[in-house]
Amino acid sequence: MPRATPTTPNPSAAASAPHIGYAAMLERFPPREALELAAHAEAHGFTGVMATDHFQPWTPQQGEASFVWNVLSALGQTTTGDLGTGVTAPTFRSHPALTAQASATLAAMYPGRHWLGIGSGEAVNEHVAGLYWPEAHERIDRMFEAVDVIKKLFASGLAQRDVRHNGQYYRLESTRLWTMPEVAPEIMVAASGPVTARRAGRTVDGLITEGAPLDKIAFLLQRFAEGAKEAGRNPATQTRVLRLHLSWAPTDEQAMTNALAEWPNGGMRFGRSDIRSPFEFEQLARLVRPEDFEGRMLVTADLDAHRAHIQQYLDLGFDRIYLHNAGRDQREWIEVFGRDVLPKLRR
Repeated sequence: MPRATPTTPNPSAAASAPHIGYAAMLERFPPREALELAAHAEAHGFTGVMATDHFQPWTPQQGEASFVWNVLSALGQTTTGDLGTGVTAPTFRSHPALTAQASATLAAMYPGRHWLGIGSGEAVNEHVAGLYWPEAHERIDRMFEAVDVIKKLFASGLAQRDVRHNGQYYRLESTRLWTMPEVAPEIMVAASGPVTARRAGRTVDGLITEGAPLDKIAFLLQRFAEGAKEAGRNPATQTRVLRLHLSWAPTDEQAMTNALAEWPNGGMRFGRSDIRSPFEFEQLARLVRPEDFEGRMLVTADLDAHRAHIQQYLDLGFDRIYLHNAGRDQREWIEVFGRDVLPKLRR
């Protein structure tokens, strides 16, 4: 089906500058503050917003978990760039039909700006529905079946024709989406492993991943492109999205303090998908040491190091990168990066 191309505040500038957006971490900042920060980021050269979908924060210290669709709807009024979920899981808390309806409505409200980022879910958010929490392979199968349901519903809305689904995990009685944009939103799947990346290449419009060693990321992108070619798709027309966590502050010491207190996730060398409580996560986070961030998340006051780090991912071929800084003082970071880092980045 045709897909939307998110707009930018200044198309002529976007033609020469990379797409560097703001990652709105709704598990860390209350919704009103998230709106203000996203607008502040746009005013300082960031393009678009990727907003997280959490029912609980990772740690009690992070302290928030607002509903992503409410926030994205408001962001459409306070910003002018693209609006994406980074990422939502239409598999446990929410039936894929509801995700399809929410996404289609947002895209109808803000034509050409919304893209739908989908993941397989984390227990800290999804177990609240009280369902059995399956192994990773089943969660991934559920995700791709949910994608199938969403694609069917997008097509039903565009064709104004009812559709049904009777799959392994989901049922959909004869229905359609009654509110649709003229063009369906892009659907992108989050992947951290090569099998999922290849499957995403065969199935959806784009890939989402997070910062990791360059060789691992390059391998994911290769598998994604291979999957696209297997399905007769042109990889060059598919979108590659990266969310990059970092910790910058005026001093190295403060940058590390922020990383340990606010985003220990970046230093964890084990899976977190099965952790069910922020309080359990907090206990595990106490094991993180400064050296654990090495090679996983850049923690430094050196702006040139951050610029070079971001540029490496652009050079790999990412179309959009959304930045998340661990510090609580987001405004200072936004202003400094908008002045000293973003203008030096190139496609």
